[in-house]
Amino acid sequence: MRAQTLFVAGATGYTGREVVRQGQAAGCRVVAHIRPESPRRTRWAAQFSSLGAEVDVTEWAPDAIGATLARVRPTHVFALLGTTWARSRREVAEGRGDVNYESVDYRLTRMLIDGCRRLPTPPCFLYVSSMGFGSYVPHERYLGVRRRIEAELGRLSMPHVIVRPSFITGPDRDEFRPGERLGAAVADRALNVVGWLGGRKLRDRYQSLDNVALAAALLRLALDPHAQGRIVEADELRSA
Repeated sequence: MRAQTLFVAGATGYTGREVVRQGQAAGCRVVAHIRPESPRRTRWAAQFSSLGAEVDVTEWAPDAIGATLARVRPTHVFALLGTTWARSRREVAEGRGDVNYESVDYRLTRMLIDGCRRLPTPPCFLYVSSMGFGSYVPHERYLGVRRRIEAELGRLSMPHVIVRPSFITGPDRDEFRPGERLGAAVADRALNVVGWLGGRKLRDRYQSLDNVALAAALLRLALDPHAQGRIVEADELRSA
């Protein structure tokens, strides 16, 4: 069996940077992708290189991404891409293009999927989706994009794992998200009470995760052949 090679798209994000760190610590070959126009490209390149990871700055274009995946030959691709409305407004105001859920969360993820499908041996595709599909409504763009990607992965024969975490938050997150941080704190306190009263399954399903726990779960699922083709909910991520 060839050595594990992890291609991490979204490596500079809160979860991505921890997947890079833990993957490298586990002895995998890790290729951390940084978007070439990132204003902090030099900082992240230095940080990932110091861990021993390879740094890739391929532009987000179908042929370029496909060529990079063909060169790297990953055994696993981690799709950890996403944006926020705040970031979208900021980057548009700064002239860095039309950044939104459709252009980032969907189009770039789909570009990765298509690049993987063209490889002679498609890698296992790890996709971080989101919980909350039971309350899905058509106008909810964030969940709507993830629902589309999940459905498309389900129709493909390419090996994949879909995970649906709850809140992903922590005090060391670079991008301050007060609404998310407050929501996670309030929910966690309430869920601790629910768990104390006997509702452990409900507590485990909805409590927040930090990037260390989520990255560890992703890596363990990636290396588990029995996980392929599954949708893993938040409660399972804690025991993965």
